Amino acid sequence: MIRLCFHGAESTGKSVLAGQLGLPWVPEYGRTYCEEHGTDLTMADLLAIAEGQDAANRAAAASRAPLLLFDTDQLMTAAWAEMLFGQVPEVLLAYPKADLYLLFDPDVPWVDDGTRFFGTPETRARFAALAEDMLLRAQVPFRRISGSWNDREAQVRAVIAELLEQAV
Repeated sequence: MIRLCFHGAESTGKSVLAGQLGLPWVPEYGRTYCEEHGTDLTMADLLAIAEGQDAANRAAAASRAPLLLFDTDQLMTAAWAEMLFGQVPEVLLAYPKADLYLLFDPDVPWVDDGTRFFGTPETRARFAALAEDMLLRAQVPFRRISGSWNDREAQVRAVIAELLEQAV
């Protein structure tokens, strides 16, 4: 099973695209958590989000699909921890990693959906940089996704086709 994870700042199309690809995918647990508990997050909330995401990712992996898409994982939670609290608990870096990460650039308009935080150009750029830093820090393979919504979809579909071809 190939595990592909979408990664990057808010409002870059990760969740919308994940739902449009027609693949088995694991939604972002943090969104559900914030919708239920609010967005006044503590570090304990981030650790609970990480645990919830891990449980969802593991449950989906039991399907044994050839390719499983994660809308996010704990490396993104680590970026949130750094952005909100200036520190990253080591436990967030210790979770299982995906085989490949797609880093979505923040080069599309930011949309406030009620659970998003970092809409100014400065905070969005900082959060995007922290997201990339977590991938570098974890030393995981990643590819950058950018451009228009159509460009993003085409790039992601090409990566998926390549991964599935390699798995045969």
